[in-house]
Amino acid sequence: MDVNASMTRRSALLAGATLAAAYALPAWAQAKPTLRFAAVFSDKDIRAGMIEMLMKDVEGDFKIEPFYNGSLFKQGTELVALQRNNLELGNIAPQDISNQLPAWSILTSAYLFRDADHLNAFFGSDLGAQMKKMVEDELKVKILGPTFFGTRQVGLKPKKKITTPADMAGVKLRMPGGDAWQFLGRSLGANPTPMAYAEVYTGLQSGAIDGQDNPLPNVQNMKFYEVMSQIVLTSHLVGFDLLTINLKTWQGMSPAQQKSFQAAVDKAIAWSASEHLKREAELVDLFKKQGLEIYTPDVKAFREHAQKMYLGSEQAKAWPAGMLDKINALK
Repeated sequence: MDVNASMTRRSALLAGATLAAAYALPAWAQAKPTLRFAAVFSDKDIRAGMIEMLMKDVEGDFKIEPFYNGSLFKQGTELVALQRNNLELGNIAPQDISNQLPAWSILTSAYLFRDADHLNAFFGSDLGAQMKKMVEDELKVKILGPTFFGTRQVGLKPKKKITTPADMAGVKLRMPGGDAWQFLGRSLGANPTPMAYAEVYTGLQSGAIDGQDNPLPNVQNMKFYEVMSQIVLTSHLVGFDLLTINLKTWQGMSPAQQKSFQAAVDKAIAWSASEHLKREAELVDLFKKQGLEIYTPDVKAFREHAQKMYLGSEQAKAWPAGMLDKINALK
């Protein structure tokens, strides 16, 4: 027998056996899995730093590949991509969840959460576990935690003093398009005016609108402070999205991997929230130096007015019974 032919046949058999053994291993054991992350925020966002921290902390088990600026999936489509196993990790707006699960609309209502601590207390409580389980059972994705990105405040061009919702009567307040956002504007006592985000600066400048509502970092990024006289710290909506994982991906992890992955997520989320709060505090001082008047109105009056309107609305019929009072009572 030709020695070379014999060696070639043995080599082929050995290679075939090696390949068969590799395929016999679980998929997770063959290579470090790549988890694609999709978000609409930019790579300059504080939350991009949160994802970088997570990437480093889990790199022993997973490779996270981030896609920012809606470059992988358009805003609002990330949840469906997770559900269809087309995406592993996503930054999901609670409004997108409430579109499929009406009970979740309570978590998008004005004055539900007092601040970032209250938001975190809720998601760390039995109430939060109940709402997360609802998403897991019915939408088949797992929520890892809330990603706080600032609190929405009212910024106005007129110098009219605002103390209660009654003072907002007749104020043309720009709100994003859509019924939920327009309802939010009315719950503040204002006359909500839909307008594209990119048009807000010129809208304020021309007087087409009297004001806008955004977290302070957005006010700085878009230079709205140049065409406003005051910021009223209504704190009417604690802004948050949800770091969410595809359920198939999560269930493919070992219990030890799940535990360490969740711990890494908790650490990164806490860092991001802290950085956002620090930035907001810095911006209050910066805007005051720019000549803006900044003050806190009667937030209790605003909260009571808004929650009364929401409770009388159609969407509140889908809210879990007693959930609003329980969230209000959380410390």
